[in-house]
Amino acid sequence: MSTASRAFRESNLFAAPIRDLKLAIDETPLAPVIDGFLAELKAKGITQLVPRFHLSTEWGVPFGTIVIGIPFYLARPELTELHGEEIGHIEGLSRDDILRYLRHEMGHVVNYAYKLFDEEAWVKLFGSITQPYLEDYRPQPFSRRYVRHLPGWYAQKHPDEDWAETFAVWMTPGKNWRGEYAQLPTALAKLEYCDQTMARLNAQPPVVTATDLDEDVGELSYSLRDFYGNIAAENEPAAGLDGDLRAIFDDLAVVPDPAAEETRPASALIRRLERPLMADVFRWTGHFPEKTRSLMRHLAQRADALQQVYPTSSETEATVGVTILVTSLAMNHVHRGSYFPESQPPADEVATPLASPPASSPSPDLSPSPSSSPEPPSSSASS
Repeated sequence: MSTASRAFRESNLFAAPIRDLKLAIDETPLAPVIDGFLAELKAKGITQLVPRFHLSTEWGVPFGTIVIGIPFYLARPELTELHGEEIGHIEGLSRDDILRYLRHEMGHVVNYAYKLFDEEAWVKLFGSITQPYLEDYRPQPFSRRYVRHLPGWYAQKHPDEDWAETFAVWMTPGKNWRGEYAQLPTALAKLEYCDQTMARLNAQPPVVTATDLDEDVGELSYSLRDFYGNIAAENEPAAGLDGDLRAIFDDLAVVPDPAAEETRPASALIRRLERPLMADVFRWTGHFPEKTRSLMRHLAQRADALQQVYPTSSETEATVGVTILVTSLAMNHVHRGSYFPESQPPADEVATPLASPPASSPSPDLSPSPSSSPEPPSSSASS
């Protein structure tokens, strides 16, 4: 834990209402990033539609608005560090990463501002926005039907996310999307539609201009302690991984002269790999970071109970073994709803949604008709 985050945690501010922190975008590291983003919009010819930015609990665009919510923890470095310690995964760790999320969210803004989801061509390419919005979606890694922008194959979560990801790829400066997606005709068709649509819309004022805020940081009456304390912990996997841990570490522990070789606890290595694997496993499998964190903590506990160690000289092999084990389990969970292939997925997880976004977009409470406008979603999570 850093000195800054420890001091903040021990201060009165950790227990005070978040609104009392007086957080704002102005005069923070976010301000120049947003200025750069606005310059990107102008360079793309998007001058009629200017979103409103505010600090919220997560990335998102409330349905039917042109408001982009930015996680409040990005406004101050000590809050960013604190979030990393509490959650382990930060959506917007660097300037480039923040811009990546902003481009995605702008896709939602464009969709709602011009009601693209009502257009027949949009529905044919992306699907009906009235489709159920499932948080625990099951992507198909490396599908050739979708673009790649945010980690976790997010475009596969819902049609609205598919569009937002497509828009973000189209908007990214210097990206040769025609060349990159030349061999992926379905994804390329979506990008061409985006290019043609924006050329048509850039000179038109938006039909929706609502700027209603959702979970604005200035209105949050609960504290940081409450905010992080109320995040539900993931269930640990059932017993059954002891043999897998032994398969990794027992062979490594066999050395010609054990007394002459320094050994280290396997649990320490697993805990050290937790943060990077949370992000990388999510990027390539779609297995949510919080699930990976819970899985790895369970593995670390079992490694301690089994007194697993490895020779210092074999750390690379041990790292590869843990990485492959966690990735394999993650893939099982994504495709079967369980870490163990013989287990049946929960009944409510059998359906697979069409596309996916980051942290805040509509999770419709939507009407079943593809031609009708959806009702505002119950939450604004749609990065």
